[in-house]
Amino acid sequence: MASPESSVCCRYRQASKGDVPDMARIRTYDWGSEEYWNERIGGYLDRVSHPEQALMPRVAYIATADGMTVGFVAGHLTRRLDCQGELEWINVLPDYRKHGVGLALLRFLAAWFVGQGAVRVCVDVNPANPDARHFYARHGAIPLKRHFLVWENIAALLPPKRAAPKP
Repeated sequence: MASPESSVCCRYRQASKGDVPDMARIRTYDWGSEEYWNERIGGYLDRVSHPEQALMPRVAYIATADGMTVGFVAGHLTRRLDCQGELEWINVLPDYRKHGVGLALLRFLAAWFVGQGAVRVCVDVNPANPDARHFYARHGAIPLKRHFLVWENIAALLPPKRAAPKP
C-alpha cells in the first residue's frame, strides 16, 4: 500500500453496491471477516438490514486515493435516542488516518443529513475506543449516553457558505 503524504489527495463519491467488497475489507481492520462485513454492509445499503429504529433513507460515501478505496462513511435517518440521523460506520485505512480523510467523509455525511432535514445526529461508539471518541469530540460531538455521542447540530461541521460578491 502506498503511504500517503502529509496532505492526502482523495476523491470522494457516493458508494454503490460494487464498493461493498472494498468497504468490507476496510471494516476488517477493526474486527470481523470480509464475508461478515460484505453481508452486513451489503444488506444495509440494500435496505434489508436495519439498525435499531433506523428509517429507510441511508447513504454511504467512499474516499479513494490512486484508484484504491481508503475510507468510507455510512449513515441513515433514525428515531433512536430522539435523534434524526445516525452515523453507522466511518473507517479509514490506518495509513490514511490523521490526514483529513475522516473529516472529509464526515462532512459529506453531514451535508447529506442536513439535506434530509436531520440535524441532531448520534453515533454509537465504544467507551473503550478513545481514538474514535476523540475524533468525534474534536468535531463537535458531545456525550449522550455511555455508548453514544451526539451532534446537536451536525450542520456546524459544514464549511461556512461564502457570500456572493456584491456588484
